[in-house]
Amino acid sequence: MAPAQDDPPVAAARRGRLSRWWFGVALWRRILGALVLGVVAGVVLGDAAESIKWVGDLFIRLIRMVVVPLVFVSIVSGVAAMGDPRRLGSIGGRTLLLYLGTTAVAVGLGQGLGALFRPGAGIDFSGVTARPVAEAPPVGQQLMNIVPLNPLGALAAGDMLAVIFFSILLGVAIIAVGEAAQPVRRVFDAGVQLMLFVTKIVMEAAPFGVFALIAWVTGTVGLSVFQHVALLAGAVLTGCLIQTLVVHGLLLRLVARLPVFPFFRDIPDAVIVAFTTSSSAATLPVAMRVAKENLGVSHTVASTALPIGTTVSMDGTALYLGILSMFAVQAFGIELTLPQVLLAGMTTVLVAVGSAPVPSASLFMLAAVLSTLGVSPEQTALVVGFVLPFDRLLDMTRTVPNNTADLAVAVTVARWEGELDEAAYRARPAV
Repeated sequence: MAPAQDDPPVAAARRGRLSRWWFGVALWRRILGALVLGVVAGVVLGDAAESIKWVGDLFIRLIRMVVVPLVFVSIVSGVAAMGDPRRLGSIGGRTLLLYLGTTAVAVGLGQGLGALFRPGAGIDFSGVTARPVAEAPPVGQQLMNIVPLNPLGALAAGDMLAVIFFSILLGVAIIAVGEAAQPVRRVFDAGVQLMLFVTKIVMEAAPFGVFALIAWVTGTVGLSVFQHVALLAGAVLTGCLIQTLVVHGLLLRLVARLPVFPFFRDIPDAVIVAFTTSSSAATLPVAMRVAKENLGVSHTVASTALPIGTTVSMDGTALYLGILSMFAVQAFGIELTLPQVLLAGMTTVLVAVGSAPVPSASLFMLAAVLSTLGVSPEQTALVVGFVLPFDRLLDMTRTVPNNTADLAVAVTVARWEGELDEAAYRARPAV
């Protein structure tokens, strides 16, 4: 029998229909579907889900690949686009003020929920393996490290604060030099477009990476682990919901004078990536695309506020440390005074700001906070040892308010600076 001549065209048509269907579904819906399927696969596969974790690791590696070059070209381009160094002070100052404000609120909320839920009351640490926590470097050394000895080395090492510092200087230099530096400015403007296009390509792998990561977490850690830490998990989840929906919602409604619904409608892509990767840094490329395309934030504001937020805005981390500080004093029966609580709150803000935007980093900043409450290093090691086995699931949850804070602050600053396309903000984004 002669082969059917229509087979190749039919197959091509089928592939075309499948492609149109796949790309016709909003990315966040594809990712959400992959998340649900990942939970099911994790339950079915159990520990065998470890075998597909490499797919998720590959996705995170891809998205981190674009973070440092995107931050570098975006900040240089954004600062240069201001045209006046004084605008950098205005945008940067307002951005930092809002980030510190939302972080301080998150600390107070965490301490309050910790006192309300009392997750540490009656905790038994018998059988817990202590996990010693290294001391954080002195504040002076942390500030010194912001200035890179070698800018290219900082780029290669992914030292975000050093990269941001050098990028701002280079952007200011382009403004100061003027017309002679315009070719350089155009190179960085083109670099932003190139990196955003690369990001768009990488994000098409997100559903597969999310599926693998969620299957691995569910299969190896298991959702049943929360029965042992139900109160702590409940406090963290409640705090993240309040911080995201209420605090950030009120920032938009009362400060930016904007409706809240379009914001939460248009940010699922970034939120789901933040949840699944547990990394503010890995979420940055998606957040920048969402801010510009969905929320109407100008390139100038998005390229300065969001990279700064990746290292400074840690609402979820501050909330978590506030809850864990209450957890620790309850577990060890320590009586607190008001000055101790306030000192712990201020310390938490500083520690959260200096926390690395990577999974579980907040746990290893805990010693600085607990020391202000009279918790010994040995007791801190016990707390970390108790929390660490299930911290991945909590970390996924608390990364979400980190991300929504970045976007809410970017929108608010853009509104103040006249850099927000309100029509684009209110409009439903294209698929």
